[in-house]
Amino acid sequence: MGVTFQGNNVTLIDKEIKVGDQAPDFTVKDNALVDVTLKDTLGKRIFVTVPSVDTAVCDMEVRRFNEEAASLGDVTIYIVSMDLPFAQDRWCGAAGIDKVKMLSDYKDHSFGKNYGTYIKELGLLARAIFVVDENNKVTYVEYCSEITNEPDYEKALQAVK
Repeated sequence: MGVTFQGNNVTLIDKEIKVGDQAPDFTVKDNALVDVTLKDTLGKRIFVTVPSVDTAVCDMEVRRFNEEAASLGDVTIYIVSMDLPFAQDRWCGAAGIDKVKMLSDYKDHSFGKNYGTYIKELGLLARAIFVVDENNKVTYVEYCSEITNEPDYEKALQAVK
């Protein structure tokens, strides 16, 4: 799988996740610096990885998923980035983001490595979406081929319905 950042090839660490895989475990931090693992997430879930919420495309993407979360009922949307939990919390407060859950992979990079989104050259996460069902089975995957492009929102939302 070839992924670029501003037209330049980048290296994603670890394995690519595919539809049908069991969702790998991870340890990330929530905005209170509490560890969150796969076991702490239940039901239908969308995991969205973004490089940084402080960039224009990530800002648009998180806002869009925050809007969509209201109509998804029993689906939880998690936004995962390398941003520090304090920065995520500040950004969410300023942007009025309150329907998605923010998670930080800054400490161990385990989400990025276990889901194949950790960018070796940048130390950030590639833009990707993973839909996981109640049994921790991956039902949809999108790795954006160009990290500065938005994902296919409609396909991800259809996959979770």
